[in-house]
Amino acid sequence: MKSTALLTSSVGSYPKLTGKVRDIYDLGSELMLVATDRISAYDVVMPNGIPDKGRVLTQISAFWFDMLKDIVPNHVISVALKDLPEDLHGQEELDGRFMLCRKAKVVPIECVVRGYLAGSGWREYKESRTVCGIKLPDKLKQCSELPEPIFTPATKAEQGEHDENISFERACDIVGAETMTRLCELSIAIYNKGREFAAEKGIILADTKFEFGLDEDGNIMLIDEVLTPDSSRFWPADSYKPGKDQPSFDKQFVRDYLDKIKFDRTPPAPPLPPEIVSSTREKYIDAYTKLTGQTFPWE
Repeated sequence: MKSTALLTSSVGSYPKLTGKVRDIYDLGSELMLVATDRISAYDVVMPNGIPDKGRVLTQISAFWFDMLKDIVPNHVISVALKDLPEDLHGQEELDGRFMLCRKAKVVPIECVVRGYLAGSGWREYKESRTVCGIKLPDKLKQCSELPEPIFTPATKAEQGEHDENISFERACDIVGAETMTRLCELSIAIYNKGREFAAEKGIILADTKFEFGLDEDGNIMLIDEVLTPDSSRFWPADSYKPGKDQPSFDKQFVRDYLDKIKFDRTPPAPPLPPEIVSSTREKYIDAYTKLTGQTFPWE
């Protein structure tokens, strides 16, 4: 492994907000999002990170943001060090892991699109044959492909809490029917384009979540990250078989390890062993190279 994990960033005296993975800096008229190498599982941040994970998330997002800009505008201004304020040009730790972004008023809804029956959707389906109140056919299996993608919004949770699945009607109550209808249309369109592209690379995009914001004129734009292994389920198409969990291009090794040691899903989490860190890093980089067709620049 050629680098150590960056667990926190320190960028001058700019105001800073810290999320589970990203450090967000207010540069005045713009924001800088820095993806660290922190990793969370079951909404708990691990004490050690995954080297270069933040770079993978940033570079995959930048790839998709550029591809999807004909569907919806996004918040990205630049991912090049030369475009940062002069006092940050020497911050090599930022290389590859930051996005300089336009500010936005965040829409307080997670826009989730599901094309396959997995995760919380599968758990609900087993009980009621529905997902977020949407009636689905009988006799679907775990990880079955759905007849068509479904839009299942969720509330955005505070750190350490779980997002809560809600009905489309409830989402309309929160942000307005016109805005929510448009976000549903955009989310399905983005998912379909991403799914088609991923399929050409031998990858199934099972489900994903998007975040949107409004610019100063009230126009919708795609923000945060998009179609990354942290915000999506990516499965290898060549091993896909419904009726069971699928191998995936994400933190599966971390979750499997925590399940093996019977982690109770409450902080503090135990350190991850070197072999789990290494395997997880390889899985993230594998997702980058397969999706983009490019060699990971920081290998």
